Amino acid sequence: MERLFFYFIAIIILVFSVMAVNSRNMMRSIIYLLFVLLGVAGIYFLLEYNFLAAVELSVYAGGIIILYINSIMLIDKIGVPMEKPKGSRQLLAGLLSIFGLGVSLFAIYSYHFNQTATTTETTVKELGKHLLSYGNNGFILPFELISIFLLAALVGAIAIAKSTKTLK
Repeated sequence: MERLFFYFIAIIILVFSVMAVNSRNMMRSIIYLLFVLLGVAGIYFLLEYNFLAAVELSVYAGGIIILYINSIMLIDKIGVPMEKPKGSRQLLAGLLSIFGLGVSLFAIYSYHFNQTATTTETTVKELGKHLLSYGNNGFILPFELISIFLLAALVGAIAIAKSTKTLK
């Protein structure tokens, strides 16, 4: 039964991924991306990684999608359909995607994974300490950098929206 759920969610992820890339309407692309992220959270739930699923739902499906929607709503071109890319660009993007897939598959299949039996279980408290620590195996610096990048993107979107409105 789990296998059927996995295939169902995988098909949903693939279909909405293609729809997100091929849609000419920016808002629809974001909604399709939301369904992709919800599907990824569903995969995490199937694997019983409930914490990762909750993070996926709250951070990505919640926060990032809201940030995208707010950024796009600041731009006046929300109702205008995007122009169709040239055939040469589509071909180049397809070839680069196939090349990236090949490199990824090569890296995965050439790596020798060691199977080790772990007897310790990581708790959410330990995970929280590692996420907020700045020492060895700490992740506070990447979180701070990402927050600065997101703030810069939001300020840039506001600056672009204000400059286009004042030019009219």
